[in-house]
Amino acid sequence: MGCADRTEWPETLDPAALRAEGWVPTPFREFVLKVNSRCDLSCAYCYVYEMADQSWRDQPIRMSAATATRTAARIAEHVRAHDLPSVELILHGGEPLLAGPELISHIVTATREAVGRSARVGARVQTNGVRLDAGHLRMFAELDIAVAVSLDGDGNAHDRHRKFADGRGSFAAVSKSLRLLRDSFPHLFSGLLCTIDLRNDPVTTYEALLEFDPPRIDFLLPLGNWSFPPPGRSPGSAATPYADWLIAAFDRWYAAPRMETDVRLFSEIIQLLLGGRSTSEAVGLAPVAVLVIDTDGTMELSDTVRSSYPGAASTGLRVDTHTFDDALLLPEAAARQLGEPALAAECRACEMRSVCGGGQFAHRYRAGHGFANPSVYCPDLLRLIRHIRRVVAADLAAQLERLP
Repeated sequence: MGCADRTEWPETLDPAALRAEGWVPTPFREFVLKVNSRCDLSCAYCYVYEMADQSWRDQPIRMSAATATRTAARIAEHVRAHDLPSVELILHGGEPLLAGPELISHIVTATREAVGRSARVGARVQTNGVRLDAGHLRMFAELDIAVAVSLDGDGNAHDRHRKFADGRGSFAAVSKSLRLLRDSFPHLFSGLLCTIDLRNDPVTTYEALLEFDPPRIDFLLPLGNWSFPPPGRSPGSAATPYADWLIAAFDRWYAAPRMETDVRLFSEIIQLLLGGRSTSEAVGLAPVAVLVIDTDGTMELSDTVRSSYPGAASTGLRVDTHTFDDALLLPEAAARQLGEPALAAECRACEMRSVCGGGQFAHRYRAGHGFANPSVYCPDLLRLIRHIRRVVAADLAAQLERLP
């Protein structure tokens, strides 16, 4: 994988041997298309532009129509090879709206035409919201494209990091777009993504997000790892600043009369504690079935590992020369799908392993060791999960006591 030492895990995994032992890869069901490799914001924490891997500089600015058509054909090929009932397109960037309406329409339409009646093709755009206007939203409504927007809280919280290149904050523009989405196209609104900043009050942040009536909120831990720690996280320290932040938000969310909106991380943890499966890479042991296609048609298993080292996301595969099944047979794909056997020894010995799942893959990296480590957020994840378990267990016990 890129410039990694071939002795770093998971480069040492042998997928062929794993298959001989009975492991069966899980086909990809979610395709992240990097339709535009540039952005109209300059966010301080961006893993694409501000961290270890700077390969975006060598990427075409936009995905070509030919690459989009070839990608659509590969998705249809994968759907039929594995008899998939549905797949999801996530239009991403950079900022995907910079790709223009014609390309966005072509990508979604070409994929649905290629797949035909074999499967349902859902579509979602992940945008910073700056350019989201009535014209875009009418097009999204016509094409049945859901919309997720990045928002980090109130104006002060959001504008601390999410700025234009000239230093101006983007909150005013994003909040205007969100009000239009909420009031005129609520059926398209899929949720808000909020990157945690420990300097922002968690309850104030949560309530600021609620003002836009999102159906879902995703709280994201800042990308970082053992070699490049996230802000406020000292690797190996028992301190739990991110758990403290998330617990305050959880308590506010859980105590609401009807829990105003879904908070994905909290819902996923509760579901896992009750014996369910996760649908997120952040927690749990469910196989990761996501493939990223960059603007030039190269395949990546995860763009978030760009935060680890230069070339970390590279697979050497392209949509014009390789099938998606080729990507499934990479060691890095197996590492994301093996479940418990792919965890570090410390994680396999932990009572919370099936809930935590080792945390997000990108957070496990340590130079010289690869990804065979617990999450750099391990103490935070354990404290958060244990807190949620106590609260939910007490609530269930009280509910049972009231039964006749």
